[in-house]
Amino acid sequence: MHSRRILKQIIIPLLIAATAITPVLAAAQQQETPSAPSVSPVNFPAPPAENFTAASPTRATVEAFLKVLWGYDPDRVWQVWAIQKTPAPGVSRVIVQVAQKNAPQHQTATASFLVAPDGKHLIATNLDIQPFGEHPYAEAHQILMQRANGPSRGAAGKKFELVEFADFQCPHCKVTQPVIQQLLTDFPQAHFVFENFPLTSIHSEAFKAAAYSVCVAQQAGDETFFKFADAVFSAQDQLTPDSSDAVLGDAATKVGLNAAKVGACSYTDAAKNAVNASIQLGNDLNVDQTPILFVDGRQIPVGEVADGQLPYETLKQIIEYQFKLDQ
Repeated sequence: MHSRRILKQIIIPLLIAATAITPVLAAAQQQETPSAPSVSPVNFPAPPAENFTAASPTRATVEAFLKVLWGYDPDRVWQVWAIQKTPAPGVSRVIVQVAQKNAPQHQTATASFLVAPDGKHLIATNLDIQPFGEHPYAEAHQILMQRANGPSRGAAGKKFELVEFADFQCPHCKVTQPVIQQLLTDFPQAHFVFENFPLTSIHSEAFKAAAYSVCVAQQAGDETFFKFADAVFSAQDQLTPDSSDAVLGDAATKVGLNAAKVGACSYTDAAKNAVNASIQLGNDLNVDQTPILFVDGRQIPVGEVADGQLPYETLKQIIEYQFKLDQ
């Protein structure tokens, strides 16, 4: 994965590796709760009434948000410990106690984040901004259903949608493709969309590869696009300034297309504009690394599966839970 790896931090060893994909806890400051180190995770001490000084968000809203965020894990338990005013007008601080039922020594951790005045976003301690509310991923889901128009496969309907943002020159994107294929097998009800997100600041040939892929899809359709994508990922190490045109042309030839025609198309404004539109979509959704997978609007750094930080079964668990919420 590339760019900021804001999701690598773990609460404390007691929490399973799945926590690594949780935006709030992974980006917030966490520590063991010093006041009650031996308390049972299912029997948190009651929070003092004076901990709740802010009118918004309500405790019910925070609980609903955490249920969407963490409800996929039946062993995770939490308690809203405080919702406090801050010196900034309209900005509230939320403090949550969290633990695992099966954790040794009944360890408890705390996480805190700020809720923006609009009530729709939270601000983690590293200033990362994430969606917040009773339905935190609904807006992103709507945006993707309307604007994610890259090559697709799987189910025709978009009710259950997986959208991957990837870069053809990104090593993690290459090794993640088998994970994506397995997801499509395990979730036949899902509509999958591939969106180009070339990281041009570090990958000199990524935009060109994306433009080629746009032309392949235009000239031969989505099925051929995915065959082309596989061919490009297979030759990823050869995507250099001196050889990228030859490598991309060879991939086009392998899927039955005229390499010269595809290459000429890739230099047109139409092809470049299509890539830029995909990049803009990613930027609007705060994509800052590749590969990123959106599950009905819920952002997951799916590359964590390929490098072993997130078990595939946990990823499946999260997707199953999100799809169930969206039925």
